[in-house]
Amino acid sequence: MNMQNGQSKKSKSEKIKPFVSLRGKKENMNKLLIATNNKGKVLEIQELLKDTNIELVTPDQIGLDLDVIEDGHTYAENATKKALAFAQASGLISLADDSGLDVDALDGAPGLYSARYGSSNGVKLSDAERRSYLIQNLQGKPRPWTAHFHATIAIAVPNSAIHLIEGNCPGEIIPEEHGTGGFGYDPIFLLTELGKTMAELSMDEKNRLSHRARAVMKAKGTLVQLF
Repeated sequence: MNMQNGQSKKSKSEKIKPFVSLRGKKENMNKLLIATNNKGKVLEIQELLKDTNIELVTPDQIGLDLDVIEDGHTYAENATKKALAFAQASGLISLADDSGLDVDALDGAPGLYSARYGSSNGVKLSDAERRSYLIQNLQGKPRPWTAHFHATIAIAVPNSAIHLIEGNCPGEIIPEEHGTGGFGYDPIFLLTELGKTMAELSMDEKNRLSHRARAVMKAKGTLVQLF
């Protein structure tokens, strides 16, 4: 799905430090910026795209300090906002994602607010604290606590179009943590058919089954065309 490129107003707290290439605009178009500061996401996306022969760069590698406020009303709006901001600041084709955990018993919460779930007064909970808060909110609700992870990938091409791709991964929330891999809600998200949590998967398994993996794999065709 394509959406025409448009610029959103930037919040004052979105500090954009423009990236100036020393090698020219043409070479920039051979690089794909992974538009996130989340190290876990960076590692997953790098692994997923390692066979594409696309040169992947991170904000740290190009000296880009950018924090985009995710105030959209949908995953697509947030992913688009991030991709556009990083593309504008860097001059590079930029890939961003917005993802979250939708729990049926909580009417889709934490959803868009998965990374900020339970936070208040500017104090952000740790991953472990957010998992505990989620389990607390599910107490008294009948099991299984069905849920799904969702990811929307946005690819922004400077002065061109936005490409949007989605991926989902169904499962259920369990009250006990299992596994040490992954991040976020992975240790309490059970893939029912496998009998494993997301945190118990090998990187190869996760890169076949996760919501982000499914979205990025779908995005490969678009990336091949762009590069």
